[in-house]
Amino acid sequence: MVNEKYKYSDITSKIIGCTIDVHKILGNGFQEVIYQRALEVEFCRNKILFNREFEMPISYKNEIIGTRRVDFLVEDKVSVELKAIIKLENVHYAQAINYLEAYNLEVGLLINFGSESLEMKRLMNSKYKSS
Repeated sequence: MVNEKYKYSDITSKIIGCTIDVHKILGNGFQEVIYQRALEVEFCRNKILFNREFEMPISYKNEIIGTRRVDFLVEDKVSVELKAIIKLENVHYAQAINYLEAYNLEVGLLINFGSESLEMKRLMNSKYKSS
């Protein structure tokens, strides 16, 4: 599953493997928090470093105006946003992209456990600024 042409493919392929295991066992129909907890177990068992519900400040014109939480921040490089809905819509992609931009992360995954087949979308931050 690792594809060297994609940045952090080694990390994202591990994440995807864990989500596939969770979906195989739980299927669809649970609340998002159940999938978060199961994925946390999988990450621990696979020795994947992560922060769950990672909170960061949101600024506007250099003023802190609030905070946002991404479901998982993996290895301080990849955001993982989970959903448990019937179908992903544009608003969900926009939310995941907003997290990437707010945290200045280059790569993110949007995962939907709510459909019969697991849905995954790899997202890139076109506004990423390397430090």
